Amino acid sequence: MFDIPFLRPNLVKKERFISNFEKIEETRIYSNYGPLNNLFEERVIAQMFDGIGSAVTVHNATIGLILAIAQSKRPQGKYAVMPSFTFAATPLAAEWCGLEPYFLDIEPENWQMNREQLEQTVKLLGDEIAVIVPYATFGTAIDLSVYNKLQEQGIPVVIDAAASFGTITPEEATHFGKGFGGAVVFSFHATKSFGIGEGGLVYSLDQDLIKRIRQAGNFGFSSSRESVTQGLNSKISEYTAAIALATLDHFKTVRENRRTIYEYYLQELLQADLIERGWSIQKTQGSVVHQFIPLLSPDSHTNQEVVKLLASNSIEARTYFSPACHQQKQFQSYTRSTLHVTEHIAKHIVSLPLWEELDEIIVRRIVNVLGSLGKETTG
Repeated sequence: MFDIPFLRPNLVKKERFISNFEKIEETRIYSNYGPLNNLFEERVIAQMFDGIGSAVTVHNATIGLILAIAQSKRPQGKYAVMPSFTFAATPLAAEWCGLEPYFLDIEPENWQMNREQLEQTVKLLGDEIAVIVPYATFGTAIDLSVYNKLQEQGIPVVIDAAASFGTITPEEATHFGKGFGGAVVFSFHATKSFGIGEGGLVYSLDQDLIKRIRQAGNFGFSSSRESVTQGLNSKISEYTAAIALATLDHFKTVRENRRTIYEYYLQELLQADLIERGWSIQKTQGSVVHQFIPLLSPDSHTNQEVVKLLASNSIEARTYFSPACHQQKQFQSYTRSTLHVTEHIAKHIVSLPLWEELDEIIVRRIVNVLGSLGKETTG
């Protein structure tokens, strides 16, 4: 056990959702896109996306990716183009859809998929591309302009935005993904900032795409309950929807708390001069509801050394995403571009604790331990 764990999920308390449970008892509807689920979807579109687009809940974001890819991909395509620096769920979803992941590098400052490589790959592969699956790294608002153009060219895009629910774009000051014609997949896992235990959401401006995903997520049933397309069961229960509604009510407070803790980290990192000592932090775009704090260790120290040092001080840290996907056994055989940035970051990425009860004293303690390593690099 660690004095300071990496994550300490803090889901909405039962007092906030018990009235919704009572509604379930009244209706005796427990699943199958019930009234609470539908209300949650409606409220998300109204409150988060300014009434623009459509959304459907899913049991988890991995299922959401599978459904979105399956309903978007070009039938003649072979490859799902994606960054290697992403969670394993992204290439696994492509595999479940009968596609081969094609791994690209990321950009060194913002860690989003390398747009120059992407342009070259689109020219190289042409119609062999079934779908492009960018990852909104650690909840950031990646630049969607290039993906809007690809959508217009008929190349479908499914964005893995697992940690981006609640992220506001820097330009329009609107929710990330609003108005995007492809699919945007969010995770509501307990470890996410918008955590409900297990769940997810697929958003799109394309109402027909969301209808197809909804149908496929209900066994491919038509209105006569005849399976007319390949499907599975992705529905959330009404109990999950009840928690999701209460979480949405409480989400403003969560966003503010997490933003405050992130500012604590920035302040302590600056005061400790760690950036000048070779540490670096992700250049995020937009206002992110941070799930954790990603840092790069100095070139002179690997992330494993940092994690070991923190653990010796009873602080738990992780190394998302190290190894990167192309370095994992399941995906090593797939085609890839040069991945110099990915491999460097995978060697140095350190994810620091962020949970809502953290305060300045705990953050200072974490940063002070990092500082002890930083002094060694300059000593």
